Amino acid sequence: MQNHPQQIAQSILTGFERHFSFFQEISSAARQRFENADWEAVRDASAKRISFYDLRVQEAIEKLRANFDIEVLNEGLWQQVKQLYTGMLKTHSRPELAETFYNSVFCRLFDRRYYDNDKIFIESQVNRAELSERYRVYMSFHLADGGLSGIILDILSAFYFSLPYEEIKRDCGLVAESLLYQTGFDQLPNDLRIDVLESPFYRNKAAYIIGRIVYGEKVRPFILPLINNEQGSLYVDTVLIRGRHVEAVFSFARAYFMAKTPVPTATVEFLQSIMPYKTLAELYNSIGLHKQAKNEFYRDLLNHLEVSDDLFVTAAGTPGLVMQVFTLPSFPYVFKVIRDRFPPQKEVTHKLVKERYLQVKKHDRIGRMSDTLDFIDVALPIERIEPSLLQALQETIASLLEYDGDMLVIRHLYIERRMTPLNLYLQDANETQVRDILDDWGLALKQLMGVNIFPGDLLFKNFGVNCQGKVVFYDYDEVCYLSECNFRKIPPPRSSYDLYRDEPWYSINPNDIFPEEFITFVTTDPKIRKILMEIHPELFDFAYWRSAQENLAAGIQADVFPYSQKLRFKRTEPDVLKIAKTG
Repeated sequence: MQNHPQQIAQSILTGFERHFSFFQEISSAARQRFENADWEAVRDASAKRISFYDLRVQEAIEKLRANFDIEVLNEGLWQQVKQLYTGMLKTHSRPELAETFYNSVFCRLFDRRYYDNDKIFIESQVNRAELSERYRVYMSFHLADGGLSGIILDILSAFYFSLPYEEIKRDCGLVAESLLYQTGFDQLPNDLRIDVLESPFYRNKAAYIIGRIVYGEKVRPFILPLINNEQGSLYVDTVLIRGRHVEAVFSFARAYFMAKTPVPTATVEFLQSIMPYKTLAELYNSIGLHKQAKNEFYRDLLNHLEVSDDLFVTAAGTPGLVMQVFTLPSFPYVFKVIRDRFPPQKEVTHKLVKERYLQVKKHDRIGRMSDTLDFIDVALPIERIEPSLLQALQETIASLLEYDGDMLVIRHLYIERRMTPLNLYLQDANETQVRDILDDWGLALKQLMGVNIFPGDLLFKNFGVNCQGKVVFYDYDEVCYLSECNFRKIPPPRSSYDLYRDEPWYSINPNDIFPEEFITFVTTDPKIRKILMEIHPELFDFAYWRSAQENLAAGIQADVFPYSQKLRFKRTEPDVLKIAKTG
């Protein structure tokens, strides 16, 4: 077989186009799923979409192997292939994604010692600003064209949903009144306009109109969550224009949005205009392009290592029995590696741990489970690793380590946002903070129940507190579906002798769980136990957990909003319009 660099480059690009067509097809169908209130299909599509990328990369590799002689690397050939591929992307509308796809194909074919900028796209060659200018992905609505209520009506009418609004004039009034209240304007600037992305973003049970308010040099977010009332119509649930509320909507602890993004760079540029503190990796992740997010994240890490000088150290918190966890203090993430060996009390395998992390990635995380990025062959400078951490890595994950000159290569690791471990937060919190965070911990468990998740290990060390003061679960080695559990009440002792036995007097099967024991092992602090029993006593009652299972079996899906209930419009009194006065 002859190797023609032009044909190899074209074959890889064709593989990418096939991948993106599948990605767009399932993302575009989100509108129909939302209009049909088919929430089961929403969850299935979200999980299915995540697996698309790896399948298409493998297909592209198999096609290359069938048509070309590429088992042994010819460096000169692949330098030509990259040059030709780069030329093909000059007029492409998704070049950054195509670069990443190319990298994935090459890196699965060849050893990491060949990963240099001559053969793969370590540095992107995409002009993002030019792409964003060339492709306009939003619509603009000007105040001068019809007043505030008028342009809101135009915005709501612009998307042509098959379902009507319950009362579109009511919703326009609510949005306009809330905007005036939140902005504090006595009179709106004449040059005010609202830009909105051409495609709504879909997730869980809502569709989100994503936009920005522009006046003078100022830009503010503008997000309208739309709800299907499941009775044949829609309504606007609230309007979000404050940074912390938008941050919650785009949180790393929530599932990826479904949206039509024919020019992802332009969409990401728009999102960055309302969330300038977000990285490219976070924004690509938010629209479901998690492989692109990984690529951008790794570039961020390499760039950060160039401009920083602190050392990787063991992460704060109680050391895990399954994961070795470390962090770079100046970089807001933790790096988690599966240990070579587990203690006897951990009845898991390496394969099972990986399956559980993938299970969470595909699941509805509802703001309560941290997203993870998993990486293969991550090379870190040995001189940047604190000596005691290096020794710990050598002792705990030796099978996953490889030395390459002055670099330590870790064959597989997970990366998550760094948070304050809940057990450490409780140590430093005042009485009010303790009560509030314990209340949120209980709420987090209840919300996880509603999407069929049982954390397995409820110890506080397995939960973190994010920058918004919310509890997020992040240790997945014992996570399982709530429906798989058998919640039981502990049988009464048969005699006083039973109370002093070393072993339980009752039989315990693998999936048996006894909620009344939770209060005993989550904490030894009597004050914390007292607070938990006051604010969430039902969590320690097996009947409560069984009722949650019954709701799931009946098809009842939890309504979990990425913003406070206090922000939602009150629509119960049609004669007196009420709005949530957002704080």
